[in-house]
Amino acid sequence: MTTATDWRWPAEWEPQDAVLLAWPHAETDWAANLADVQANYLDLLRAICRFQTAVVIVPDAGTESEVRARLGAGFESAKTLRFAHAAYDDTWLRDSGPVTLVTDNAFLLSDFRFTGWGGKYEASRDDLLVSALHSANLFRRASVGSWDFALEGGAIDGDGAGTVLTTWHCLHERHPALDREALSARLSEMLHASRVLMLEHGELQGDDTDAHIDTLARFAAVDAIVFQSCDDPDDSHYAALGAMANEIAGLRTAKGHPYRLFALPWPQPIHAADGRRLAASYANFLIINGAVLMPAYGDAADSGAVAVLAQAFPGREIVAVPCRALIEQNGSLHCITMQLPRGVLNVES
Repeated sequence: MTTATDWRWPAEWEPQDAVLLAWPHAETDWAANLADVQANYLDLLRAICRFQTAVVIVPDAGTESEVRARLGAGFESAKTLRFAHAAYDDTWLRDSGPVTLVTDNAFLLSDFRFTGWGGKYEASRDDLLVSALHSANLFRRASVGSWDFALEGGAIDGDGAGTVLTTWHCLHERHPALDREALSARLSEMLHASRVLMLEHGELQGDDTDAHIDTLARFAAVDAIVFQSCDDPDDSHYAALGAMANEIAGLRTAKGHPYRLFALPWPQPIHAADGRRLAASYANFLIINGAVLMPAYGDAADSGAVAVLAQAFPGREIVAVPCRALIEQNGSLHCITMQLPRGVLNVES
């Protein structure tokens, strides 16, 4: 492991080279609603490629040809679409992809142990994905920093200035023998963070990640947090998300000031055909160059969420991307993507 002391985890709103995704195919968990999910991915790829490059991981050349054909030749001529070939179990790149740290002239691909969210799902190939992509020459000036520590990218959010936001519930589920102090110390070591803010409250029904922070609350700036609220006292989430909102209001920036807070509206309950409550969160947005891509669920609250994000991210276009099919498998837009910071993508690969 590198001993450099100047590594930094950049914020998602900093300049990016690309967004990394893995294409859903019949051998992934999307098989039951594959057509709808692939349509969502095509919408997402079109949205990303309006602003920057998308790198799509596929299992083979035949799948690459299929995706290219469905997107159309215009993406090739615009040079905003690239492919990488690798084996993978599923497509949750936020959790199996690289958490990239930067210095002035190098990149560290943090490769945590991916256990399928605490052993819930098979994840042996996903756990090897970062090394596989590095070996495929996808990155430049980059080394892999492997950590024998179970951690998913969706469980952490950073402000680019040394503060990490996470949840106690998720980290405790992965590491029941460690207390808050020990967990904070490990995150600080691995992410070169100066402080860790660990929320005690908040979890969405239908979320099998054990309360990933990217479904609950996200940094919009070093002094701003966007969070998922619930204003329906009859909803089962009302008490927990209300307690989370109060907890966030009590947080302070590194300079000791209250955060500017932006509360996202609450969509009406969405259920799967089998009656399961699905985890529909507007906090699962993706920040890219010049825009914020927001998950839309065909709910009346979608437009209100767009308005809140426009306030939180002035100067960026807010693009609503249909994500109703994605939450059938308990995740949304941010969960299936991973941003690559400016300079790390190998332009010659």
